[in-house]
Amino acid sequence: MVDHFASPLAHLAGRLEAAGNDQVAVEEIPFLTQLNVRATPDGAAFTAIRAALGVALPRTPNTVTRTEDLLAMWLGPDEWLVLGPATQQDHLEKLVRHAVGEEFGTVTDVSAQRTVLRVSGPMATDLLAGGCALDLDAGVFTDGHCAQTLLAKAPVLLAREERAVLVAVRSSFADYLARWLLDAMNGSHSGSSVHST
Repeated sequence: MVDHFASPLAHLAGRLEAAGNDQVAVEEIPFLTQLNVRATPDGAAFTAIRAALGVALPRTPNTVTRTEDLLAMWLGPDEWLVLGPATQQDHLEKLVRHAVGEEFGTVTDVSAQRTVLRVSGPMATDLLAGGCALDLDAGVFTDGHCAQTLLAKAPVLLAREERAVLVAVRSSFADYLARWLLDAMNGSHSGSSVHST
């Protein structure tokens, strides 16, 4: 019986930490609770889920809503990804299932599907822009926005925070993407490294 689980990027944690500086840093936020939620907007399940979680599922495309512990990311007109603390996985899933009840709606635990990276620092979006076609300028991709896109050809979900960008990546792509970010921080992709001067 296995009683210890390693995150998808545990083997690169030291390298990611060492590569960070006052301009850009990358860290894994492992084992977050991740629930895929589907419900008809303004339906009974939608309203009940909001009440149960204490966070409004965003109605505006490509936006997020958050509380101190939860983040709800818009994926489509009737689909959201809810991120929460690792220790709350069972609790949050039961809350949503109970809220949906017999109404039209679903909740799927996808916590093992992705891991999350936090890219922070003044050069965070510059680092990501080297592998992403989206305009990640702070004036365009502002705090509270999210996007489904490709980063270095890997499918990701991006969520902008005030001083960072969360990058949710499938576990099977995590090693590849983390190594790409490490190379980009050292200038292997653009010819100039993202280092402090």
